[in-house]
Amino acid sequence: MGYNAGFARANNYGIEQSKGEVLLLLNPDTLSLNNSIEECFNRLVASSYNAAGVQLINVDGSPQITGNYFILGGLNNLLPLPTIGTVIKFLAKKINVKSTSLPDSSNIVDVDWLNGAFIMVKKSIIQYAGMLDTDFFLYSEEIEWCARIRKSGPLVLYGDLKFVHLQGATANEVFNSSGKGYYNLYDKKGCQILVSNFLRIRKQYGAIWFVIHLFIYILEVPILMFRYFFGRLSSTNEITKSMAFGFPKNLLKLICLA
Repeated sequence: MGYNAGFARANNYGIEQSKGEVLLLLNPDTLSLNNSIEECFNRLVASSYNAAGVQLINVDGSPQITGNYFILGGLNNLLPLPTIGTVIKFLAKKINVKSTSLPDSSNIVDVDWLNGAFIMVKKSIIQYAGMLDTDFFLYSEEIEWCARIRKSGPLVLYGDLKFVHLQGATANEVFNSSGKGYYNLYDKKGCQILVSNFLRIRKQYGAIWFVIHLFIYILEVPILMFRYFFGRLSSTNEITKSMAFGFPKNLLKLICLA
């Protein structure tokens, strides 16, 4: 394409140029193990599933969250919040709320959405689900896309097939960030994650849930500032300066865009 048009636009361009009946969206920071791609392809074409993924692992062999489930209003979007998210996780554990993610699987499991580092899709499904939404630049576009794909049929995680994912390596280089995963909402990469997460909530769950999420995120700001200044007085330092000031800055950018 000649320029960085974002994950969705780049993959849509590839989809438009493709000739096969099955498409594989694959991150450049991945390493194939054995014949995972071929085996995933053979299973998918012989099945009634719309899309499939494989179990992603780190270089040391430890698992990454690959398969996930949707929850009312996308409330798991609140989990990255340092204080409110911790409280929600504690309460959810106490009342035995089912986890929305599969940290590890060695079996074949039906899921709601798959990690975008490896998604294999039947091309025929795209005429019903549509292409990736180009309103997204990076992050969360695969979640919103999987939600549309799932409306016409199930998605599957082949947990017995493995693929190494150097999580965040490419994005960290672009954003000059050292954080892995999607819980860092404090730097330039975190700003992109924040914007994309809220865009996904708005598109998938509607304006009311968007406002609810935004209100709770705003509520986190004074709590975070209190914990930061209290931590300085007590020398606990649980909340760093970059967290205390980076999060409100990114949240303000989100509000301006909204």
